[in-house]
Amino acid sequence: MNTARRRPLSLNNLRAFEAVARLASFSAAADELFLTQSAVSRQIKSLEDELGAALFSRGTRHVEPTPDAQLLLRSVEPWLARLDAGVRQIREQRTRRRVNVHTFASFASLWLLPRIEAFQRQHPDIDIRVSAHDAMSDLDDPEVDLILRYCSPAQAPAGAVRLFGETLTPAVSRQLMERIRAGEAPAMTRPADLARHTLAEEDDHRASAEYLSWRHWLAQHGEPTLQPRRWLYLNFTYQQVQAALAGLGVALARVALVSDALERGELVEPFGAAGRITSPYCYWLITSPAHRARADVAQFCDWVEAQAALTRAATGEDEAGAATPPRPAR
Repeated sequence: MNTARRRPLSLNNLRAFEAVARLASFSAAADELFLTQSAVSRQIKSLEDELGAALFSRGTRHVEPTPDAQLLLRSVEPWLARLDAGVRQIREQRTRRRVNVHTFASFASLWLLPRIEAFQRQHPDIDIRVSAHDAMSDLDDPEVDLILRYCSPAQAPAGAVRLFGETLTPAVSRQLMERIRAGEAPAMTRPADLARHTLAEEDDHRASAEYLSWRHWLAQHGEPTLQPRRWLYLNFTYQQVQAALAGLGVALARVALVSDALERGELVEPFGAAGRITSPYCYWLITSPAHRARADVAQFCDWVEAQAALTRAATGEDEAGAATPPRPAR
């Protein structure tokens, strides 16, 4: 039996392997690792001996990974990335505390970032890193402390904290509503009037898009075949809100994300309470007991939950997640 192949693989050898595979060059890998080319060659040879497999086809101009090398690389790359991220986080925590928040772009833009200065005033020694993207995040990632997610209750993991539910409403800018009232723009008193306006539609193919679409809202209000003056298709919710604020059309806004703009009168609900509909989707705070055991993460989670309670109050959402009628349109 070859006992050498049972030993744990050398970290230095794996780093050399990843660098050579990524750079397709022994000399470039040596420069990156601050080693001599012969040292890198010895590390690769040692790794090949440990594995019992050739890893590179060495040509005159460049290096080609073998199928075995490609298989190994798929495991090594993410593992090294996580290792480096963990080391980086430990080093940073020795100087300043940092909370890593993962969420999606519209939530970050419309809800989190407008509020986050208040947390930073209360906790000037805690840095916040917000990563906004639609990809699913993993709490096993050392650079993810908590996740602010939008999904149905059935999709929420065990231990997730419900922040608030989802209510949607047509919304227009204050300036457009003033023009409508002055007779300078088409009326907007009943759903059928939307045929004379531009509708900002979220161009999304995920399951939740069914409830975010104008088609769903129009069907709920007895106008399933209505065609607006024009459609304005946009990728993200925050773009719809920006379009509405700019007077480009009517957005189907997520009330929880625009409650401040409604309160300030920057956005107006033309149909008032009658225009609001709910969806089964909710907003959630997701973290693990291990992460929340850290004082800085716990403080940020507590703050998010307190802000969410204010949002529920502002939108009229009761403890059961229902919504009470909003204020009349201004």
